Amino acid sequence: MKPINISANSSLISEEELFVYEDRLKTAHQRLHSGADDYLGWVNHPMEYDPKELERIIQTAKKIRSQCQVFIIIGIGGSYIGARAAIEMLNHSYYNLLDQNQRKGPQIFFAGNNLSGTYHKELVDMVKDKEICVCVISKSGTTTESNIAFSIFKKLLQDKYGEAASERIYVITDKEKGILREEVNQKGYTNFQVPEDIGGRYSVLTPVGLLPIAVSGIDVLEMMKGAAGAYSQFNHPDLRNPCYEYAVIRNILYNKGKIIEVFEVYEPKLQYFAEWLKQLFGESEGKEGKGIFPTYLQFSADLHSMGQFLQEGNQCFFETVLNVQSFESDIIVPEGSLDTFKGKKMSYINSKAMEGVLLAHMEDDIPNIRINIPELSPYYFGQMVYFFEKSCAISAYLLDVNPFNQPGVEKYKRNMRKLI
Repeated sequence: MKPINISANSSLISEEELFVYEDRLKTAHQRLHSGADDYLGWVNHPMEYDPKELERIIQTAKKIRSQCQVFIIIGIGGSYIGARAAIEMLNHSYYNLLDQNQRKGPQIFFAGNNLSGTYHKELVDMVKDKEICVCVISKSGTTTESNIAFSIFKKLLQDKYGEAASERIYVITDKEKGILREEVNQKGYTNFQVPEDIGGRYSVLTPVGLLPIAVSGIDVLEMMKGAAGAYSQFNHPDLRNPCYEYAVIRNILYNKGKIIEVFEVYEPKLQYFAEWLKQLFGESEGKEGKGIFPTYLQFSADLHSMGQFLQEGNQCFFETVLNVQSFESDIIVPEGSLDTFKGKKMSYINSKAMEGVLLAHMEDDIPNIRINIPELSPYYFGQMVYFFEKSCAISAYLLDVNPFNQPGVEKYKRNMRKLI
């Protein structure tokens, strides 16, 4: 199958500038594949994952689908956003509104990703009269948002089902330690392990992401095949590797003062994938006073609010476009529209909007990188995840920061707990 690739002709970077990085790139590649650093388990995971564990995930997902009308996923950051990215990207845009017979799984809602009492009260009110299952994802069990949400929905289940509530609670947590592991041992919840050697933002293709994704009916086996394909495709330790080329271009632009990367999507289904990219790059690179600030815009909607700034504002940014090349579902513009548009597929018009923006920005020397995604499918989701994980890790190594820790996150958590 055709792999993900990049178009960098409009990045405003010359071949000479790229080749300056060749030796550093090889060093970064060797470091990534050496296993010398902590949290490198994701690098070989597509080739080394346990097929028996994946089959247990698939069978557990089938059980959940038979048990409930509503599935509540509790987690924050890397514990949920990758799963949500896949569920939003690969299911019907109005999945939760479809008739139960039209969906592949239960309605899916997310909790514990904020501290809003209104959000959680209204979610409880909406689902309390339906058949419910809950999945809590937390390595320690002490993360404030997920801990509170789990207590809320656990009480709801206990009030509704009594002792049978434990049969509707699924836990993904540390193998040996933490308050969730203690509760699993006491209550006997069906559980999966958060891999010790894979950090949260790199954990999409582990049980952390795969169980919720599978519950929605997405083919996770095909997803892992896509990741395995990416492992093979993106393993060259040089600039023939498109995800390494992307990492190098990012660093060159950063050193030229382009300190913001604007991920741009023309397909709303990619919204939460872009959110995952924000965490992946922001948490991996933002250290020691360094790093590119990641943000995203959804076009064409945001062209009507941010287009002016992008064209003529402070040029402290570069743009990375996620370009989906083929769509399974489309619609033809009917009579009654302007002659320019009628009879054309909306995907075609959307692609011309993208090309028009790129041309306009090239005229004003705004650097653009285009990531070409053949289609939105489980296979290519697996490819996309691995492509960006590897690009991000190499990019952070080129910045001379550790891609796999996040020491700054703990400061606000300590202050919040102290104030509470």
